[in-house]
Amino acid sequence: MHAEFWQARWTRSEIGFHQAEVNPYLQRYWPSLQLGQGDRVLVPLCGKSQDMAWLAGQGFRVTGVELAQRAVEDFFAEHELQPQVTVVGDLTLYQAGLVEIYCGDFFALGEQHIGDCVALYDRAALIALPASMRERYVTHLTQVLPTACKGLLVTLDYDPLKMDGPPFAVTDEEVQRRFSPAWQLQPLACVDVLGENWRFLKRGLDRLDERVYRLSKD
Repeated sequence: MHAEFWQARWTRSEIGFHQAEVNPYLQRYWPSLQLGQGDRVLVPLCGKSQDMAWLAGQGFRVTGVELAQRAVEDFFAEHELQPQVTVVGDLTLYQAGLVEIYCGDFFALGEQHIGDCVALYDRAALIALPASMRERYVTHLTQVLPTACKGLLVTLDYDPLKMDGPPFAVTDEEVQRRFSPAWQLQPLACVDVLGENWRFLKRGLDRLDERVYRLSKD
């Protein structure tokens, strides 16, 4: 997707993808990663996700990456935080407490920005990208994150002939193909959540499979 698409969605507050509550999969499965207090977690294409505040509340240092400045500013304002703002090359870094968010192009991130992230949480990044960008996204993650990085990945799968994304349908086969062999994947859950998502029912879907994976980079 072009940058202008997401900027416009945030400007018009067309953010049906935003979850007002902490993701239940995060709460259920994150402890199984057995990370240490103070470990740094990368949250790509983070928006203003409540999940970042939850992670910080558990004692983790959070590094988000978000294209839309509106989303970044909303996150800190809604949590009554006054961020320190610094220009870092082509990115703008907002920092307050245990949360920092780089505002700008995800692909502008290098090891100097996120090389100390030992964990990854992707609930909305992979499924926000069309197929042509998903390959580049996974390749970039693999290049910039350290060996032994662990994390959670949440995807959606549905019949793409019935609906065009975003969010895009990402099959289990595609996840396995794109992340292997650099990452080990362990499926944790697969749930049809169509009945809980009326806006997808209205668009004609007959299934909406939510999958959760535990990741570990070799």
